[in-house]
Amino acid sequence: MFAAERRQLILEMVRANGAVSLRELARVVQTSEVTVRRDVRALEAEGLLDRRHGGAVLPGGFTRESGFPQKSHLSSAEKTAIADAAAALVGEGEAIVVGAGTTTQELARRLARVPGLTVVTNSLLVAQALAHANRVEVVMTGGTLRGSNYALVGSGAEQSLQGLRVSRAFLSGSGLTAERGLSTSNMLSASVDRALVQAAAEVVVLADHTKLGADTMFQTVPTELVTRLVTDEPPLHDERAAAEIQALADQGVEITLAGGDADSGPTGLESAPPNGRPRRDMPLPGQRRTQNGGLGQQLRGAAVLADPGPPERARVADLRRR
Repeated sequence: MFAAERRQLILEMVRANGAVSLRELARVVQTSEVTVRRDVRALEAEGLLDRRHGGAVLPGGFTRESGFPQKSHLSSAEKTAIADAAAALVGEGEAIVVGAGTTTQELARRLARVPGLTVVTNSLLVAQALAHANRVEVVMTGGTLRGSNYALVGSGAEQSLQGLRVSRAFLSGSGLTAERGLSTSNMLSASVDRALVQAAAEVVVLADHTKLGADTMFQTVPTELVTRLVTDEPPLHDERAAAEIQALADQGVEITLAGGDADSGPTGLESAPPNGRPRRDMPLPGQRRTQNGGLGQQLRGAAVLADPGPPERARVADLRRR
């Protein structure tokens, strides 16, 4: 495919979806991410799109939000891995809140197997995913339906959450930075997400690597209120996403990396941490190994927890600040 043909196809994908990751663009045009990145730079120079960390958006994408049909096709493999890792955090008999979004919908599909679970949500898609789960109780908020993401918003939704207390809130958004926390491009969605946070003892953010470093209009969760981030391991070239993970960990956010290559870290196990499970050192996401097989500069306290589940479960890496 000639460069002009590639760039035309890239532009059509961005116009259709609002935002597309470099990984997805490279898959569709059947070339490397390096080549796609070059094409995206050229299109940005012409004012036809804007670059974002790990992807491309329409010009003025800072304020634009894609609808659910478009979002559902973005970073689907990453969202699946993130949902698997997040579901492992939920125990039998818990009460949790789950916000609106395509990643939280994937999480809900996995929560259907957790007995005695109570899920409070403002998302019709989350409720639908759990509708036939006999052992899960679903509590819907009130509010006004927002058709672009099938979520209930407004004062009715916020008021229905008053006086509620659950163990965890699982939320997604349009962007996440260490400086500002989780944000979204819609004011009504942001208000409901803030109400969901107030109802939870812990806040777990689900965000794939393309959202790391992105900052949108309305803050929903400041960094100091984020307990844990569940994300996928960024590509080696995505230094900004890796740096954002480092900065979040430095501020005390626990980081869970899902769906990474099981061979990306060394094999030597250290002594078991207080919870009794062995761990092993791992490189900071996006860093390369040195030629002699050792690791470059690592994130202090980074650890891979040995997976106690079945072998098909995605590898989960917990990075905790010491």
